[in-house]
Amino acid sequence: MPPIMAQISDPKIAFAYLRPACVLLTRAPTVTNVETLSAQLKEVNDATLQQLQEYVLFPLRFVLKVPGPKKDKLVQAVAEAMSHVLENTCVQSWETLRDLLSELCLCLCSPTDPGKAADISEELKFAVLRCLDALLHAAYGDIVFRLFEPIMLPGLGAAISLLLALGEKEKSRDVQAAALKCLQALTLQCDCTQEHVVPSSEERCAIGSTMASFLPGITVAVARTITGDLRQGHAVTVRAIKVWSRTVGLVMEDGQLQASKPLKTPSPDLGRIEQLMVHRTQDWVKSTAGKLSVLLKKIISCTSAHQHWRVRLEMVELDDHLLARCSQSLGECVGPLLEALVGAVNDEEPRVRKRCEVVLRNVSQRNQSCSSSSDITGEGSRSAQTFTDVLSENLYSLATSLPRLMRTSDDQKKLFVLNVFLGYLKVLGPLVSVILNSAAHLERISKALMQVLELDVMDVRIVEERSYAATLETSSGSHDSYTAHIQRKHFLYFTDEKIFSVLMEICQTLGYYGNIYLLTDHFLDLYQQSSAYRKQAAMVLNEIVRGAAGIAVATECQGLETQVWGRSATQEDLKVAVVSVIEEYTSLNNWNLTTVSEETNRDRQDQQLLSPTRLLSIPNSNVGNTKANSLQLIPSSFGTASSSSPTSAIHQLNSNIWQLCIQLEGIACFAQALGRDFRPMLMTSLYPVLEKAGEETLLVSQAALGSMWDISNSCGYPSLKELINENSDYLLNDISLNLQRLSQHPQAPRVLTVMLTHSDCSLLPLVRDMVQDVLMALDLSYDHTAALFCSVLHALMKALARWFPSRCGWTSKSAIHDQTSPHDEILNIRQFLLDHRIQKELAEGIGIEEDSNEDLEVPPPQEFEDVDDIGGPDVKAELPSHLSITKDVMERCVHLLSDPSLRIRLKVLDVLELCVCVLSEQENELLPMAHRCWPALLQRLTADDPLAVLRAFRVLCTLGETCGDFLRRRVSKEVLPKLCSSLVRQAPISVKAGPVYTHTLAYKVQLAVLQGLGSLCHRLDLGEADLDVVCEACLPYLSCRQPIRLQEASASVFQHLIQVDPDAFWFTLNELHCPSCYIPPHPDLQTVQLSGMGRPRDEYSDNVLKLLREEFGSVADNSLVASQLMN
Repeated sequence: MPPIMAQISDPKIAFAYLRPACVLLTRAPTVTNVETLSAQLKEVNDATLQQLQEYVLFPLRFVLKVPGPKKDKLVQAVAEAMSHVLENTCVQSWETLRDLLSELCLCLCSPTDPGKAADISEELKFAVLRCLDALLHAAYGDIVFRLFEPIMLPGLGAAISLLLALGEKEKSRDVQAAALKCLQALTLQCDCTQEHVVPSSEERCAIGSTMASFLPGITVAVARTITGDLRQGHAVTVRAIKVWSRTVGLVMEDGQLQASKPLKTPSPDLGRIEQLMVHRTQDWVKSTAGKLSVLLKKIISCTSAHQHWRVRLEMVELDDHLLARCSQSLGECVGPLLEALVGAVNDEEPRVRKRCEVVLRNVSQRNQSCSSSSDITGEGSRSAQTFTDVLSENLYSLATSLPRLMRTSDDQKKLFVLNVFLGYLKVLGPLVSVILNSAAHLERISKALMQVLELDVMDVRIVEERSYAATLETSSGSHDSYTAHIQRKHFLYFTDEKIFSVLMEICQTLGYYGNIYLLTDHFLDLYQQSSAYRKQAAMVLNEIVRGAAGIAVATECQGLETQVWGRSATQEDLKVAVVSVIEEYTSLNNWNLTTVSEETNRDRQDQQLLSPTRLLSIPNSNVGNTKANSLQLIPSSFGTASSSSPTSAIHQLNSNIWQLCIQLEGIACFAQALGRDFRPMLMTSLYPVLEKAGEETLLVSQAALGSMWDISNSCGYPSLKELINENSDYLLNDISLNLQRLSQHPQAPRVLTVMLTHSDCSLLPLVRDMVQDVLMALDLSYDHTAALFCSVLHALMKALARWFPSRCGWTSKSAIHDQTSPHDEILNIRQFLLDHRIQKELAEGIGIEEDSNEDLEVPPPQEFEDVDDIGGPDVKAELPSHLSITKDVMERCVHLLSDPSLRIRLKVLDVLELCVCVLSEQENELLPMAHRCWPALLQRLTADDPLAVLRAFRVLCTLGETCGDFLRRRVSKEVLPKLCSSLVRQAPISVKAGPVYTHTLAYKVQLAVLQGLGSLCHRLDLGEADLDVVCEACLPYLSCRQPIRLQEASASVFQHLIQVDPDAFWFTLNELHCPSCYIPPHPDLQTVQLSGMGRPRDEYSDNVLKLLREEFGSVADNSLVASQLMN
C-alpha cells in the first residue's frame, strides 16, 4: 500500500486543491464529481476545512437546490459529503444553520405533503438524517438557540413533524432510531458522547416555552412508537422512551414553571405565528398533566413487563428523570411513575434492580429534604407529601383492584401487578407498620390476599389418594423423599408458580416490617370468621411468621429510611404469636376435620368406639350445633353424627384436606422461625402432628411427615428417631390418657403407630405398659376397636421385627442353596448300589440289632447342662420383653382371624406373620401358639377371599420355615385335599375360558393357590403321596390353552416339586412328553421305555420341554443318567 499522505494544513494550498473539484461539481452535478470532492475533503485537516467551510458547502448545497428530480444516489453522496464537513467543523452562521436545516428537511419530505416522508430509499433517508444530526451538533454558540425563537415555529414544527413521521412509520429500524436521535438533538437533549451546548436556565426556559407548542404532537406520536409493534426491536423503543421523557422533562420542568416570567406582549411582526405559541399557565399545566398521565399509563402497561431488560431499564430512567424534574407539575403522573418504579424493584435483571434501588433511594432523600425544608419555612409543601402519601394511596388502590386484575389479566400482567404490590411494601419498609395501623389499609390488603389465594378444591384425586402402612414404613428416608411427593397447590386465579412465590414474598414482607401482634390478631380473626377464608388466612399467617423471623426475606436497602432497619418482631414476640396461632390450628374445630368421602369399615368402627351413652365427651367440630367447649352426652349414634352427611361434597372434603395440610405446613414454619426455642412448644404441637402422620389421606400424611422433618431439623434433632425418643415421655403420657377416652380422641392409636414406625428399640421399655393398655382395650371391645387397634399391632410387630431381627426367612434360602440340582450332581453307580443294598438289608431286618446297640452306647449331650442347676427346681426362664409382647399379640390374633371384616382379617394375617418371625427363635413358645391359631388359619386357607388366601399362604409358608414338622401332617390331611380338588374342578373351566375370565374370582383363587402351593410343598417336605396329589392337580395347568399366568404358576409348582424329589418328577414329565429316545451305553443294560417317547407335539409339550431344559439341562446330557437309574 502507498504511504498515507499528510493532510493539507495550509488554507491557500487547500483552496487551490479543492477549487477545481468545486467548480466542476457546480457545472456538472454528478455522483462521480461529488465522490471526487468528498475524497479531496478528507485530505484537508479540520482547522483548514473550518476556514473553507462556506466555500466547500456551496457546490454541495447548489446540487440540492437545482430544480427538477434528482437521483437518490446523487443526493445520498451529497449528504455523506456534507456530513463529513459538518462532523469536523462548526456552523457559526445562523443563516447557514437555518438554510441547511430547511434544505435537508426538503430532501426527506414528500413534495406534495411536506408533513410526510418522501418515497425514497432507506439508505438515502439514513444519510440525510445523519447529516441533519451532524448539523445540529455542529451549531456553534448562541446561534442554535435562535431555532427556538417564535419566528421559527413553523420551520421547527415542519422538521419535528417530519422526524416524528420517520420515527413512527418507517420500516427500517436504523432509520427509525436515527430520526428519533435527531429529534432528541433538536431539543438539545442528546445523550451521545460528543460535546454539546449546555443552555443556561433562561435559555432552557425559552426552549421549553417553544417546545410546549409541540409537546402534544411529540408525546402522542412517540407514545405510539413505544407501544407499537414489538418487532421494531428494543433499540427503537429505548430511543423513543428517551425522547418522550426528555421532552416532557424539558417542557414540564418544575424549575421553569416556578421561575416563569409574566407574559410579554407578542411582537406585532409575528402575525399568525402568534397563534402557534403556547403559554405555560397553571391551567395549561394542569390540563397537560392529566393528558400526559393517560399516555404515561399506556406506556407503562406496555413496557413494564417488556421482554428486553434495556427497555425496562430505560423506563426506570424515565421515572427517575420525571420524578426529579416534574414531581409538582406532573402531580397526576407521580402515582403511575412510582408504580412503575416499585414494580422494577423485583426485576429479574440485576442491573435493572440495582438501578431501581438507587433511584428509589434518591427519590426518598429528595422527599425528606423537601419535608424538612417545608417544616423550617412553615409552609405546606405538596412535594413533602407526594412520595409517602402517593405510595400509601397507590397501595390501597392496588389492593382494591388486585382481585379484579387477578381474575381478568393474563399471567404476565398478574406477575407484574404483584411485583408492584411487593415493591410498594419494600419501598415503604418500616413505614409498612405505620400504614397497617390504618384499619382501611389493613382490611383492604387482607381481603385482597384472601381472594387472590383462593384454592381450587374440585380435584377428586385429592380425596381418592390414600396412604397405607407402606407410606409410613419408609422411616429411613430423608426429608427429600417426602418433599419430592408434596402435592402442588392449585389456585382459582393463577397457575404460574412464580405468581405464588411473589404472593408468599408479599406475606413475608408484611411480617418482616409489620407489627406481628396486629397481623396475627387480624388474620386469626379472618380465620375464625369464615370457612371461606380459613385456608388463605392460614397460608398468610404461616408466611407472616416466617417473614417476622427474617426467613427468605430480601432486605436490601430499599426502604424510604436511610438507616438500616432490622425485623420488627423480637424472639419473644414470635413466641407469643406462634403459641396463639398453634392453639387455633390444633383446636378441635380446626384439627378434627372430615377427610373421607364415605365411611369405610375402619372409619365406622373408629367412630363407634363408645356406644354407651353414659360417658361425658368433648364433642367433635362436626357434632351437632353445640358450643365447642361444652360437655354433652355422646349417644350411641356418635359415628353417624360426626359428619355432616354420609356423602359429603367433594369440594368440602378437599377443602378440609388442604386446610389440614396448610396448618401442618404452618407448624413446620413456626419451628423454622423459632429454631431451638420451639422445643418447649413440642409438648402441645408434636402430638397433633403425629396424629395426622397416621391419617389415611395421602396428602395429609405427607404434609405431616414433612412437618415432622422440618421440626426435627429446626429443633436440632438429627432424625425423626431422636425427635420421638427424646419427647416420648409426654407423648406416651398423652396416648395413655387418650386411650382411656377414645370417644374424644379416636386418633390416639395412630399416634402410637407413628411413634413405633419411626423409633428404635430404646422405646420398648417405655411403650411396654402402653401395649398392655392397647391389648386390654382390645379385649374389652373386640367388636368396636378391632379395626382401630390392628394398625397399631401391625406397626408394633413390624417395629419388633426390625429391632430384633430373627433367622426367619433364612431357612428356605439356605435349603435351596444347600440342595444340589440333579444336573450338577455326578452320579456314582458303585455308591448307589451300595446304598441300595444297605436299604434292602434294613428292610429285611438284617443289622438292626447292631445299630440299636450302637445307638444305646451313645451318651446324651452334656454341653447344655448347668452343674449348678442339678437337683434344683424346674423353673421356666422369663421371656424377653419383645417375645412376651409378641406372644400376647399373637393370642389376640387367634380371635381376630375369624372377624367378618376382610380388611381386619388381612391386617391380622400380616400381624400373625410378623409374630411368627419374631417368635421363631423360641420354638417352645411358637409351637403352642401355632397350634392355637391353626383352626382359624385353616379357614382362611380353604374358605376365604383370594386376598385372604394369599396372605394366609404367606403365613403358612413362614410357619413352615420354623416349624415344618409340626405342620406337615396338618397340611397333608386338612389343606392339600381341598386345594387340589379345587384346582382339579376349575382346570376344565379355565382351559376353555376367554380373556374376560382373568377378571373373575375363580381365576384369582386358582392363581393364588398355584402361586403358593409349590413353596408350601417344598418347605414342609411332604411325602410322596401328597406330592403325587399335588402333581396330578397341577399337570392340567401346563397346557398351553390355560391363561398364561396360570401356566407360569403351575410351572413354578413343578420347579419346587423337582427340588423335593427330582427323580420322580423327571419321570413324571417324561411320561407326559419325552423329547428323545434313551439308548443304553452297554448291551447288558435294558432299553429305557417311557410313555412320552414318540408322542407328537401337543398342548403340554412347550411347558414340559421348558421345565426339563431349565431344571435338568439338555436332554442329550441326561440320556446316560436315565439309563443308569432304570437299571
